[in-house]
Amino acid sequence: MELILKGDVPNLGFKDDIVTVKNGYGRNFLIPKGLAILATDSAKKVLIENLKQREFKEKKIIEEAKKTEEKLQKVELKISAKSGKGGKLFGSISNSNLNDELLKLGFEFDKNIISIKGGLIKKIGTYTASIRLHREILCELSFEVVEGEDS
Repeated sequence: MELILKGDVPNLGFKDDIVTVKNGYGRNFLIPKGLAILATDSAKKVLIENLKQREFKEKKIIEEAKKTEEKLQKVELKISAKSGKGGKLFGSISNSNLNDELLKLGFEFDKNIISIKGGLIKKIGTYTASIRLHREILCELSFEVVEGEDS
């Protein structure tokens, strides 16, 4: 089943992508939730026309994303957390915690565009996260998890 995505769908595609999915996934999940429409010939023609009109606006958005990426590269991020013996954390650090720390520095992102390599962090150390600023721009952010004062 060929569909046109109406919004970004994790692990599938971005808004206005034409994707092929299994019939059940499209019919029972994507279409009822309003995440996709059927990719008929007329829908494809409308999509092509919309993409042409949006191309100019897209360039401006990409430039802003590149500026944000440059700012993020300069950031030295340290997250303090309670830890026990051997640097093992009480609990874990997730993309939500990382998003909160970035918010304190003035960067406002949706936590879903942040992914930490290796999943949840459970030990003190240096880690890398990926932040998808745009469908074409993926920013790598290095950060450190340090022991908190009350550990």
